Amino acid sequence: MIKDNQKYFNRLHLLVDALVIIASYWFAWYLKFASTFSDVDPSVGVLQWQTYFELLYFIVPGYLILYYYFNLYTPKRATVHKYEILNIFQANTVGIILLMAGWYAVKQIHFSRTMMGLFYVSNIIFATLSRSVIRSLLQYFRKKGYNLKYILLVGYSRATEEYINRINSNPQWGYVVRGILDDSVPRGTMYKGVKVIGSIGNLPYILPQNTLDEIAITLSLNDYDRLENIVDQCEKSGVHTKFIPDYNSLFPSRPYTEDLMGLAVVNIRYVPLTNTLNWVLKRIVDIVVSIIGMIVFSPVILLAAAAIKCTSKGPVIFKQERIGLHNKPFEMYKFRTMEVQKPGAEKKGWTVRDDPRVTRIGKLLRRTSMDELPQLFNILKGDMSVVGPRPERPQFVEKFKEEIPRYMVKHQVRPGLTGWAQINGYRGDTSIKRRIEYDIFYIENWTLSFDVKIIFLTIFKGFINKNAY
Repeated sequence: MIKDNQKYFNRLHLLVDALVIIASYWFAWYLKFASTFSDVDPSVGVLQWQTYFELLYFIVPGYLILYYYFNLYTPKRATVHKYEILNIFQANTVGIILLMAGWYAVKQIHFSRTMMGLFYVSNIIFATLSRSVIRSLLQYFRKKGYNLKYILLVGYSRATEEYINRINSNPQWGYVVRGILDDSVPRGTMYKGVKVIGSIGNLPYILPQNTLDEIAITLSLNDYDRLENIVDQCEKSGVHTKFIPDYNSLFPSRPYTEDLMGLAVVNIRYVPLTNTLNWVLKRIVDIVVSIIGMIVFSPVILLAAAAIKCTSKGPVIFKQERIGLHNKPFEMYKFRTMEVQKPGAEKKGWTVRDDPRVTRIGKLLRRTSMDELPQLFNILKGDMSVVGPRPERPQFVEKFKEEIPRYMVKHQVRPGLTGWAQINGYRGDTSIKRRIEYDIFYIENWTLSFDVKIIFLTIFKGFINKNAY
């Protein structure tokens, strides 16, 4: 049973982390004072080596506390490794800042800042490597049938099937579903190797057998009146219990709650950009990037404008009404890439491959996405952002909001010049449903670093796309 061995594994993990911290500290000291690269003699330094290593009495427990605070001792079965690396980086950054603040407070000027910088870098690297090794070893043993976690699902619903799908797709997690209990689905019904083994009424007889590590409650919406009683039974048995809602499609990937004097209120949609600080940071980045973009691309903008003017009749800039933040319309700018059409003709539909309306220069501009450059002015004005869901025309917004679930969520943030959906190939005449899924993921998981990632990906692979025509 996992729960019988978990405490020993946690203690071992603490010991490994402590040894890694000590090894990183010694390695940093060695590089600074004792290696062939060093020009410092530790025997004649201001501080003796014993003084440096006495600091470990504070560093080791302090860093272990920081690791705990940054969730580095939570179960790793289904956690994403990159988040663990990020937590290691954050914990070490806070640690080194606290050390420097401590030196400043006691007016200690003789500790080598270079050595502590080496310790900061080496501890991040060694901690990441050690945890990667531990993760790989655990996954290896789970694939061999060891260190498994046995789970019983209570209730058959869409959530049940989704949960089983993910477990089957990730054997490295080491989850084994023993079966499903449900009253409405016949015993013996099988879903991808997992069988309905009885009714929910069998739960009081199964729990005392003490053969389960976890209960996952996956009731259908019709059975939610039984939820409180089932949770009560599971908690009395001491078995760890999870609740997987059958309305998961309505929830964000990371739901959050508000506490109204003891009443938990679950927010259906988490939008980080509703936070004022996040909004201000993103707006500052938009202004800076748009100005830099105008300067960098000014030769291209002037050349494109001249080419359009010389090769076809009509204005250089094409203005089109789009729907933006909070469903408000705005005029989006693009280089004109089509022959001038009669009023209302361009509203009839999408641009298709080999569209006869597109000019020769227009084909080049569309293929390289250079027709979008005038939107840098939209960004500077505040109509758009550098990164966000692409804006759509009013008639298509009216159509898609009735056909595609959660389509209007995209209007909770400013539309973007580029976006997560576009980076993943969903632009032009592609699946709107899949595009919205990517847009919602971006909206719910926004960070400044995520924006930077999308901008860089746009530079390297976003300008030219097979679906841009």
